[in-house]
Amino acid sequence: MRHSRKTSAWPSHARGRAEPAPAKVNLTLRVIGRRADGYHELISLVAFAAVGDMLTFAAGRVLALSVRGPTAASSGAVADNLVLKAARALAERVEGVKLGRFVLSKRLPVAAGLGGGSADAAAALRLLARANRLAIDDLRLREAARATGADVPVCLDPRARWMRGFGEILSEPIALPRLPAVLVNPRVAVPTKDVFARLNAPRIVRAVVDEAADRLPSERTALTEYLRSRINDLEPPAVALAPKVADVLSALQELPGCRLARMSGSGATCFGLFDTTKAAAAAARVLRIRHAPWWVRATMLG
Repeated sequence: MRHSRKTSAWPSHARGRAEPAPAKVNLTLRVIGRRADGYHELISLVAFAAVGDMLTFAAGRVLALSVRGPTAASSGAVADNLVLKAARALAERVEGVKLGRFVLSKRLPVAAGLGGGSADAAAALRLLARANRLAIDDLRLREAARATGADVPVCLDPRARWMRGFGEILSEPIALPRLPAVLVNPRVAVPTKDVFARLNAPRIVRAVVDEAADRLPSERTALTEYLRSRINDLEPPAVALAPKVADVLSALQELPGCRLARMSGSGATCFGLFDTTKAAAAAARVLRIRHAPWWVRATMLG
């Protein structure tokens, strides 16, 4: 099989040796059911935030990773980090691939429903791909992403899109209107496996209509109304496991101008959508005063 070696397919933001790893936000998340192989079939509209971790890379003979930053202490053992797993997965598929040293600045909360570890792994693959002159659509890069984790493929090219299956089926990128938002995490870790266990989804017995075929509104207000008619199926089990999630949702809903408050992924991070960046910034200031221990960021989703 012939693999593309072109680099012109990379988006303009993906240049250089320092790579952002933007937070993934599930605007909707529907769990269809549990498959025979144990994975859960889902449909989710995914967007990315203007906040996240940062990864740097320097080519070298030895694969290495160091982690620093505000949330580094809670990010687990370096040896288990998905950045290293992703690099090894690519090395297994590309003979003679150039590796090197990564430095991860960890800024996102851990086990937060923001796909932080997956975003970090995807950033590592982007850095390695450019260092090795691999195109973003190189099949081996995609295979390495899938081998690393369910959320890594959607984070590889971080643009809004529908995600289906257990994360391996992706739509083409979607041009969403810019959505001013506030992300809030009560600094409570909610393990994804525990949330799915609590959900206790039924076995899939029939095919489901492809929600990704829906035509999304292109205007912000209409899109917000569209999102309000959808849900995150993991929100109730996450609230049962971590009641502080409900506190965050209530705090967001009480803020002036909040059009929608919802949990992202398996939690515990929640997001609030606002009409303007000014309103989102004001809401974030209020939350930092009222709930000083919480992690709060005003951002833009898209």
